[in-house]
Amino acid sequence: MEELTTQFMESLQSFSDLSGTFSVADVVITIVLTFVLTAFIGYIYKITHKGTSYTQTYVHTLVLMGMVVGIIMLIVGSNIARAFSLVGALSIIRFRNAVKETRDVGFIFFAMAIGMACGTRFYLLAIIATVIIALLMLIMYKLDMYKKQMTGQMLTVVLPAATEYEHLFDNVFTKTTTRSDLVSIDDVRSSGEIELIYSVDLKRKVTPQRFLESVKQAAGDGPKVGLVTGYNTTDL
Repeated sequence: MEELTTQFMESLQSFSDLSGTFSVADVVITIVLTFVLTAFIGYIYKITHKGTSYTQTYVHTLVLMGMVVGIIMLIVGSNIARAFSLVGALSIIRFRNAVKETRDVGFIFFAMAIGMACGTRFYLLAIIATVIIALLMLIMYKLDMYKKQMTGQMLTVVLPAATEYEHLFDNVFTKTTTRSDLVSIDDVRSSGEIELIYSVDLKRKVTPQRFLESVKQAAGDGPKVGLVTGYNTTDL
């Protein structure tokens, strides 16, 4: 048993001598600490995320990327030749997945920065930066900072092709909206109808239900009417 222990310690010592820049303890601390910190970052991302684009694989990627960056920084060390060789090797990688939110890019850089700090053995910096930045993100989320009140709506109306629509809804829009713009006209040839799309801002006291009823009354003959709310605040 003592011989096995001695051989194991000698192998660790030889590994440390072979690398010349880091020890087994450095590798273990970097991987474990980076995992813990980036997992915490992933949790912060999960609870502060808004919209419909949340994916579990993205959070897993944040954690994995942080650990990989930490290992890369251990490999590079202070060797400029290694840094340039890694840049050349990583330049062949192509990412084809589009990032739907700019906020996601910020979390990517967050995880990368923590991985770099752990890989360069700035452990205290990595811990303090993770805690402070995560706390600030939670404060921004709880206070709902920088939120802008959005009143924009997208109104779609399907009418018979022979309908004179130019001034059909003028009275309705004057009474119920602060702004109305006709943004699209589509000729539905298969059914002999036209589809009108308006961008409107409803007045504060006007409810979507009341607005739709007014539009239907103005159009007559049972038009197909739809209203999309919050289109400019939801990542579809």
